[in-house]
Amino acid sequence: MDVEVWHYDGRGGQGRSPRMVLTAEAGGFVLDGDGADPGPYVFADLVPRGHGPHDRTYGLKGRPGWRISFQEFPPSEIALQLPKPPRYAGWVARFGRRRVAAVFAVIGVLFVGLTLKLPPLIARLMPQAIEQRMGRMMVDTLDDYTCSSPAGDAALRVLGDRLGQQGKVTIRIVRAPMINAAAFPGGQVVLFDGLIQNAESPDEVAGVLSHELGHVAHRDGMQWLFRQFGLRLLFGGFDHNVATYTHAVLNARYANKAERGADAYAVGHLQAAHISPRPTAALFARLAERERQPGATALLFDYLGSHPISPAREQYFADGVRPGATYTPALTPAQWQALRTMCEAAAR
Repeated sequence: MDVEVWHYDGRGGQGRSPRMVLTAEAGGFVLDGDGADPGPYVFADLVPRGHGPHDRTYGLKGRPGWRISFQEFPPSEIALQLPKPPRYAGWVARFGRRRVAAVFAVIGVLFVGLTLKLPPLIARLMPQAIEQRMGRMMVDTLDDYTCSSPAGDAALRVLGDRLGQQGKVTIRIVRAPMINAAAFPGGQVVLFDGLIQNAESPDEVAGVLSHELGHVAHRDGMQWLFRQFGLRLLFGGFDHNVATYTHAVLNARYANKAERGADAYAVGHLQAAHISPRPTAALFARLAERERQPGATALLFDYLGSHPISPAREQYFADGVRPGATYTPALTPAQWQALRTMCEAAAR
């Protein structure tokens, strides 16, 4: 078996075109013709020198400047014995390890920056119709647990109207013991009955709901999903992973900036509705104290799991109380009772 190669021995200035001929000795070859140094040589001494996937050039160990290049793809008997070029070492050697490391460092910084900066931009550019469809798909998995009663639904609408909900927002109460609330994409807000039952007044629920409406207004849920799952939510397969994404939203720890923004939205809208922010601060203090008690994790979820509470956030709502301001309860006693018994009425 033989094949024509281009050859330079590294000694003179003339290239030659001998033929590579396999020898009887396994793994060996000679260069035959055109005045080339015949050898013999062994394939194990060849070193890949090509700078691309189609550049089949090889050097020889211990012979600086020695080269052979194949004019065409070599026969399989020869190709199988040729050393494989390393995937990265070639260009790393050409550019230098420090330069390559610096390039990767810059790429890493750019990637982190884009991960932080692109989701808000993409979320703002996302058509509302698509976001609403995604949100509906996610909350549809909770339909069997959604509570409804004529009086309770009316009270929920009153509460949303007082807080100045904007755009297409759907607020629902879900029958579950967890002390939690969540804002899904597309204006879908969920309050869990565990939160309603553990609240001491409708003003506490109003503070939590206003916070979630802040996430809706800022499209924080959409940004978080882009950050976590990327564009594959839109371009493949999210229909089959609705439960996964729903669970992720329930457990989402929004960035501190997003939490502060939602808190500011909540305090501003509570003040505009003449609802005192102080009960919300009291709720936060009570939940934080409960978290420190043994057995507090018995509930499936709690509000602290997805909305980390710090003394600064509790104080922020307390500071939102305006001296001399006149506040009114978020709901009447009858409306509050209807809200608290929605899930009982739905069960009956």
